[in-house]
Amino acid sequence: MADPSIHARLNGWSAAVWRFVRSAPLTYLWLTVLLITTIIQRTASRRHLHSLLVHDSTNIRHLLTDPLDALFSSLLWIDGGYWSPYLLLFTLFLAPAEHWLGKIRWLTVGLTAHIGATYISEGLLYLEIQYHQAPHKLVHATDIGVSYFMVGLIAVLAYRIATPWRWGYLAILILIFTVTLVIDANFTAIGHFSAIFIGLLCYPLTRVRNAPPVNPAKLLAALRSG
Repeated sequence: MADPSIHARLNGWSAAVWRFVRSAPLTYLWLTVLLITTIIQRTASRRHLHSLLVHDSTNIRHLLTDPLDALFSSLLWIDGGYWSPYLLLFTLFLAPAEHWLGKIRWLTVGLTAHIGATYISEGLLYLEIQYHQAPHKLVHATDIGVSYFMVGLIAVLAYRIATPWRWGYLAILILIFTVTLVIDANFTAIGHFSAIFIGLLCYPLTRVRNAPPVNPAKLLAALRSG
């Protein structure tokens, strides 16, 4: 027979997980949609998948002809087709951001980063094509994914962290995307780097939240004592 204390502990953990998920409904609804489209990615033929992704890409051609559809559709796909890393990243960063900012501000920050970083990266690519520094075929490049939205929210979460921990968090974030930019300065790397600073520029949206900043040292001490 199962130990009642273990059963009670499992029930407590399950309830805590459910409360956490309920506190960030947009995050986990989006993750559910991404799970469905990831299954489609993994089961579709290569030709059909290529057609789907190109159709929903935020490339130069689509931004010029149908920008709203392109910007929305690209958020329904994961670049690379692996869902589990996004479950971890959404849980660590996007869910706490939604719980802290609320749904409207969360959407505002994420969409501002997504749209802004897309136009910055694709705009620079367009200039490269015009000056013959990049091949013209990149007008139709495949550019999908949630990463600009996600990076913008990861950046704005810096304001949720107490100093001096905030500066370490930002240093690590900027270093990661600076390294990728130096290694390969393609339009995606430029978009990620831009999304950091777009997220940080959303600071006014965080000032209305009355929650005190999180001190990682105190949080770690509380977890150890618990």
